[in-house]
Amino acid sequence: MYLLDTNIFIELLLEQEKAEDVRKLLINHDPCELYITEFSFYSIGIILLKLNQKELLQKFIKDTFYNSGINLVRLKPTEIEQLIIVAGRFNFDFDDAYQYLIAEKYDLTIISFDSDFDRTEQGRKTPADILKT
Repeated sequence: MYLLDTNIFIELLLEQEKAEDVRKLLINHDPCELYITEFSFYSIGIILLKLNQKELLQKFIKDTFYNSGINLVRLKPTEIEQLIIVAGRFNFDFDDAYQYLIAEKYDLTIISFDSDFDRTEQGRKTPADILKT
């Protein structure tokens, strides 16, 4: 099962260089195996609205939650203290620490283009890595 980092969705939504790899990843995996954090969802919303992409945000919400059923997960307020510890341990920002803790909590493999996760025992995979398997 996989945790899709914010940058995975942004890559696809903004049709960036590796968008096709992300598209193939989403097509080739059961949505029940895919997770997104509530934090990523809000971050994507902030980015798309800042870019005046309201229709794209609406499409993202429908495609991600209504049509495909990708799992939405979050940390409880009582788990935020652990986030601070993880951030210090790996020199992470809030976002990376949040993703890492969710991956640990739900035993998920992080799919990300962010090399900061390479500093952890768990590491990360890219969509291309997953497509090779």
